[in-house]
Amino acid sequence: MKCARLTVFAALFAALTAPAAMAELVLPWLSYRTGPYSPGGIPTGDGFADYLTLINERDGGVGGELIRVVQCETGYNTARGVECYEQTKGENPLVYQPLSTGITYQLIPKATADKIPVHSMGYGRTAAADGTVFEYVFNYPANYWDGASIAVNHMLDLNDGSIEGKKIALVYHNSAYGKEPIRTLEELSKKHGYSLSLYPVDAPGQEQKSQWLDIRREQPDYVLLWGWGVMNATAITEAANIRFPMENFIGIWWSGSENDVLPVGERAHGYKALSLNGNGTDYPLYDDLKEYVYDPEKFSGDGSSIGTVLYNRGMYGALLTAEAIRKAQEIHGVSNITSVMMRDGMENLVITEETMAGLGLPNFGPAFEVTCENHGGPGIGWVSQWDAHAKEWNFITDRILPDKEVINALVAEASAQYAEEQGIARRCQ
Repeated sequence: MKCARLTVFAALFAALTAPAAMAELVLPWLSYRTGPYSPGGIPTGDGFADYLTLINERDGGVGGELIRVVQCETGYNTARGVECYEQTKGENPLVYQPLSTGITYQLIPKATADKIPVHSMGYGRTAAADGTVFEYVFNYPANYWDGASIAVNHMLDLNDGSIEGKKIALVYHNSAYGKEPIRTLEELSKKHGYSLSLYPVDAPGQEQKSQWLDIRREQPDYVLLWGWGVMNATAITEAANIRFPMENFIGIWWSGSENDVLPVGERAHGYKALSLNGNGTDYPLYDDLKEYVYDPEKFSGDGSSIGTVLYNRGMYGALLTAEAIRKAQEIHGVSNITSVMMRDGMENLVITEETMAGLGLPNFGPAFEVTCENHGGPGIGWVSQWDAHAKEWNFITDRILPDKEVINALVAEASAQYAEEQGIARRCQ
């Protein structure tokens, strides 16, 4: 009996004196590396993971806390995305990045009830830009309605400020994602006098011949593309087949990656797309990535997506996440923050050009400040154009501002409707 008591005491003493396990900051990534949407999911996920690997390897994490990325494969399926959320939320995650508008729609009420932020950067429910209603949802630095307005403003610039009488067609993924810009384009058509035709494409988007035959008959002046995955290359191919002028074909920022144009070859030359962030590897940050991530072969995936548009997009999302973690640690005076603290960091995030330059990405993304009222950022974007000969995207405009008078009114209307439906009392008042 005495021996047994000593054994129990020894075990208790060992448990009390053993070094505590190192805390980790958990960031779930709802990935899709398989299926027709993997051309978008793979490079974005690789960029996200590689930036956070750099933060761990070079800096020892954020504020002394290592970051652990938890990937859960969704296949871009909304039901599977919700399952991934339920499977991972028990790991005390700081913020969810769904990379899917459909999944985002489903997670908004769940994550809000669980007090876990959702960052749908440049996608998701656009009305979530209103922080007075959507306390735990953020879509900075821009949203879909901003993108629609930027595209229209680009057309205005090309036509001496007037597109009255012009015909614009929208080819869109027949889902919550693809339908997001319709209301904005309709409102802008009232203001600028253009006509709008809608061409939905059912998932996954490889069957579009009938839509493009109709477009050939209609002969619109411009076509906008709201596609994703294999739908994008298919749309560009069909546009080339009917000889639609590529310089008048403009995609949203999710329809403007190398994977969208390379399969089309030379015929994609001149195609345009919006962009949220800088392209290529000509940034000081890439020197650090080479030293700490690429050379030691700690990169995600096979390394083939490094420096591509969507790789940089994922990297940008990870950067904004890391900076929000840093802000939350500063606000609360602790390093091992909770999801509620993370929300505070996201809502008080300030990104300046000096911030971006200090992080090794000068002129990579816009300066912006998140507030209680504005979770959507400034909505600034560029227009880039594909050079099929050099096989690269080039910015052809300066930063373009959206028509915030129209956008803000639409956001206020949509968020008020959501608040009424969900019984949400406005905050920040």
